[in-house]
Amino acid sequence: MAARWMSSILILSLCSSLFLGTASPALAAPAAKASKPGTESKNMKAIFADRKDLFDKISAVTGIPWYYLAAIDQYERTINLARKRPQSSGLIGIHFTELQWCGMMNPDHEDTNVGTIALFDGIGKDGSGDGKADRKNDQDLLYSMASLLLKYGSVEEDLRIGLWEYYQNTRSVERIQQFAKIYGKYDTLELHEHAFVLPLKADYSYRSTWGASRGWGGYRIHEGTDLFASYGVPVRSAAYGIIEEMGWNPYGGWRIGIRDLNNVYHYYAHLSGFNKEVKNGDIVPPGQIIGYVGSSGYGKPGTSGKFPPHLHYGMYRDNGLTDWSFDPYPHLRKWEREERMRKKK
Repeated sequence: MAARWMSSILILSLCSSLFLGTASPALAAPAAKASKPGTESKNMKAIFADRKDLFDKISAVTGIPWYYLAAIDQYERTINLARKRPQSSGLIGIHFTELQWCGMMNPDHEDTNVGTIALFDGIGKDGSGDGKADRKNDQDLLYSMASLLLKYGSVEEDLRIGLWEYYQNTRSVERIQQFAKIYGKYDTLELHEHAFVLPLKADYSYRSTWGASRGWGGYRIHEGTDLFASYGVPVRSAAYGIIEEMGWNPYGGWRIGIRDLNNVYHYYAHLSGFNKEVKNGDIVPPGQIIGYVGSSGYGKPGTSGKFPPHLHYGMYRDNGLTDWSFDPYPHLRKWEREERMRKKK
């Protein structure tokens, strides 16, 4: 009883100081320190190796597979980008607000004391063993997220429940599970290489057509780039990803949608057919043939020939609630150039 009474007095005292204005907690996190010269040019392989080592360490402690931790971190990184949240300067991209970390009623928004953070029901945990729960510490961040999930268990179904309880969003849970499957299959973080969507030896042409007006099916803009080529030219996956959709679309005809690890949905439309070796739910690497150029679409299933054969390629970024289109042309030019350079080596 005495311990409970003392805890109540402490909470009331701290809350009173907050409301009466006697406490002066920081209202925002301090500005990030300028990176040291050469930091930005650090070899990405070394960064991936350091990050993977951290995932393995927290996995060994918690029993949560490393690829689930990697998937959560990568999903958070993509949402930070989509929502223009501050990018982490450390290895881990997981984002907790100050109040999430230290507790809603905690007057010290930069609290690192494990005891008072727990007292105010904050998320922050000590994962590094230094006795502090520091929101800027990579191990503390990752361990705190893992601890949230462990309340429900460490097997896949339990993790799904834990993710739902945290995000309250089925879309977020699905994305993280997709990422986990990709990381789990290849057992590495080095999965960010891209390939051009058509074979470089093929006869093709394209230019920037994103945003142009379209009339069939009502007024709308052109959400992609058209790459003109002959019937049957192979269409390739641009990235490591998972096939999310595969079938007929009245506008796009025979189409495939692939979700990559940057939470970008790659849309391939007007195909003449699919590669019979791939199916919905498959994980594909960059350069994997997924279908063939055609002129299908603008009608009921099987409609074809209403326009010259071409690949309509679109890119859509997920912001956690919906996908929004952006211009794929600069990316296509970049991937085309990079693949040509690789072939010259």
